[in-house]
Amino acid sequence: MEKTDETIPSREELAVYIEEAAVSVTNNYEEAPAVLMVDDAVIGTLGNFSASIGKAKSKKTFNVSAIAASALSGRTVLRYRSMFPENKRKILYIDTEQGRHHCQQVLKRILRLAELPDDKVPENLIMLSLRKFAPRVRLLIVEEAIGTTPDLGLVIIDGIRDFLYDINSSSESTEVISKFMQWTDDKQIHIHTVLHQNKNDEHARGHIGTELNNKAETILQVEVDKEDKAISVVEAVHIRDRDFEPFAFRINEDVLPELVEPYLSKEKKSGRPTKEPFDPEREIPEPVHRAAVDAAFANGNIGSYDDYLERLKEAYGLHNVKLGYNKAVKVATFLGNKRMVIKEGKNYILNPECHY
Repeated sequence: MEKTDETIPSREELAVYIEEAAVSVTNNYEEAPAVLMVDDAVIGTLGNFSASIGKAKSKKTFNVSAIAASALSGRTVLRYRSMFPENKRKILYIDTEQGRHHCQQVLKRILRLAELPDDKVPENLIMLSLRKFAPRVRLLIVEEAIGTTPDLGLVIIDGIRDFLYDINSSSESTEVISKFMQWTDDKQIHIHTVLHQNKNDEHARGHIGTELNNKAETILQVEVDKEDKAISVVEAVHIRDRDFEPFAFRINEDVLPELVEPYLSKEKKSGRPTKEPFDPEREIPEPVHRAAVDAAFANGNIGSYDDYLERLKEAYGLHNVKLGYNKAVKVATFLGNKRMVIKEGKNYILNPECHY
C-alpha cells in the first residue's frame, strides 16, 4: 500500500482522544453482544472481528456463505447460529477476488441457504465485487460502504489479502487491521474476513496473517478431511469463548454446503495416555437412558438432527450426564441402534415399543 502522510493530531485533539479512551471504575460498560455462534460457543460479537483461514480449494467461501445465510435468516445453517439485534440486520458482503458473475452465484447460494427466493433483490444483503480496483481504493470503498449503510450488523470480506500491495508488509498489515478495529468499534458491527493459509504449514499467510491471529476474537480453520476429500472440516484454532466440537460439511447436488451428520472429529494425538472411547451403553445406566429420552421427547417428535442433539444434551444434563457434541452423536447412534428412537422422514420419534 502506498505511503501517505498522516496528519498529526493537535494537543487539543489528543486531549479529546484521551478523554474518550479513559476507562472509569464507576461507569457501567456493556459487554459486547454475541451475534454469531457455533452451537453454544460465541465466535462473533459486535465491536470485534473474526476470520476463516484455509488452504486453496478448502471451500472457505462456502463456509462464509453459511455464516451470511444464518445472519440473513436468523436460522441455524450448518452449525452457525446468529442473534443480531433488530437495528443490526443489514449484511454487507465484499468479494475482492471474483468477478460479478461468480459473486452472483455466491449471492444466490446465500439466499437459497437462507430459504429466500434467489430471483428477488434481498432486503438486508448488499454484495460488492471489488476485483477491478486497486488495494487502497478497495479499502476506501469498504470504509465508505460501512459508513453509509444503515442498520449494518455484519460485514463479510472475502478476502483481506487484496487490501494490501505486499502481504508481508508490516505497515500495510497494521493499517488494515487498525481499520478493522476502528470500523467495528465506531459502528458496533462484526466483521468476518477470509485469508489463505500457507501451502506448507497451517499458518495464515503473510504478516497480515500474524496480525489477524493477534487481534481477531476467533479464527476458524476450514480444512479438507484427510480421509474423504469431498468433506471440509471447520474447527476453531483460536477462540476467546469456549471451544466447540469441529463439524464437517460437503457440497450437495444443489451446490450447497450441507452438514455431514454424524461426524466424529479425529482425536489429536498427544503424549498423554489414550483414554477409552466413550461408550453410552457401558457408561450410562439403562434407567438414565430411559428417563432422559422421555424428557427429550416430552414435547413430542423432533424435527431436525440439530434439535435432536440439543434435546439430548439438555435431557441427559438433567441426570448429571454432560454431553458435548461428539458424545451426543454417540448417544444418538446408540439410541437408534437400540430402536429407542426411530427416524421417519426428517423427524425423530420416540419408539414406545422399545424393550432396550
